[in-house]
Amino acid sequence: MTHSYDRRTALAGLGATGLVAISPSPAMAQGLNLGSILGRATDSALDRLAQPGAFYNDEDVRIGLPMLGNLGSGGSSGGFLGRALGAASRLGGLPGIDDIIRGINDAAGEAAGLAKPIFRDAINGLSFGDAPGIIREDDGGTQYLRRSSNDRLSAEFNPLVDTALTKAGLHDRIDGLASKNSLLRDAGLNRENINASVTEQGLDGIFSYIGAEERNFRKNPLRGLGNLLRN
Repeated sequence: MTHSYDRRTALAGLGATGLVAISPSPAMAQGLNLGSILGRATDSALDRLAQPGAFYNDEDVRIGLPMLGNLGSGGSSGGFLGRALGAASRLGGLPGIDDIIRGINDAAGEAAGLAKPIFRDAINGLSFGDAPGIIREDDGGTQYLRRSSNDRLSAEFNPLVDTALTKAGLHDRIDGLASKNSLLRDAGLNRENINASVTEQGLDGIFSYIGAEERNFRKNPLRGLGNLLRN
């Protein structure tokens, strides 16, 4: 009897805070409200991508080198820039493209590990009542976050990417390659477009992982509350 009372009391308290919807609605089936689900999904996604090698080892989110517009027409990773770097490596004994791509992906992972506050701020600024249809989509919160906050997140994630690339010495390495290879110089490769490309691709990967986490939380909305509900 005591356990039943405590469980009802806990659920009522969670309902008062908005963590559990005590009403016969889709939100009750989810258990947690969408803001809570999205926040937890984002934290989990960023933690996963911050692990060493996470970006590079997952081909679905692996970051390639900038395409630099429509220059070149090959299908290899990195497009024109990838082929130019490959040629530079063969001709001048310079570092290979794979090593640089690994470094870029590691830098993106380091940036992801620092990005929780900017994603949390973006989520806290959302008004989910403005888009009631998102409750019906398995990754509706993720889609809404990207539509509503992508520009802001890009602007705030870009400096984290720049810092990580600089710390890893990747800007200097690519500048060094460009100074020795006319293809890279003519392509106009610079810090700004490298940062922009890595930022865009990094966010693509992050949102892909957030969407997967949101779908998992919706299927098992009380994950993480099990100990409380068993008391």
